[in-house]
Amino acid sequence: MTSTQTNAPRDLGPAVRFPPPLPFAFAFLVGSVLDRLVPLPVVVPRAAWTGAVGAGLFFAGVALVLTGVFTFRRARTAVYPNRPARNLVTHGIYAYTRNPMYLGFSVAYLGGVVATGSLWCLLLLPFVLIGIVTQVIHREERHLRERFPDEFAEYSARVRRWV
Repeated sequence: MTSTQTNAPRDLGPAVRFPPPLPFAFAFLVGSVLDRLVPLPVVVPRAAWTGAVGAGLFFAGVALVLTGVFTFRRARTAVYPNRPARNLVTHGIYAYTRNPMYLGFSVAYLGGVVATGSLWCLLLLPFVLIGIVTQVIHREERHLRERFPDEFAEYSARVRRWV
């Protein structure tokens, strides 16, 4: 009788434990609630153009996210960071930033901050970014270094993480 099981470890990918948009959405929700319950003693200057600028930033961020997603899909690799990468994507938007989706979420978040004037949301953003870098990006990069050692070393030396 032969066994079909192997002792080779299964590639689980970066093993990210949560969808990366979640911390952005959660922080913005918490910041919005805090703005109402515990307003900060700083007045945010509002002008007629802040809504338009905020919306512009928001849609620019969404465009970055979608560009990253579509580029991954065309390259037939995993979009979700809890799955192994099939290919190292270095073309398109990824030739300019290694993390266009996280950059896009950040720009969209800042658009929401500008549009709403929410200081609490602004104050929470650094914590979101620290979580994204330590719990998502570092895991993804470790996975890519293991899966594509030479290619990822060259790519990360050539293309910055954010911009």
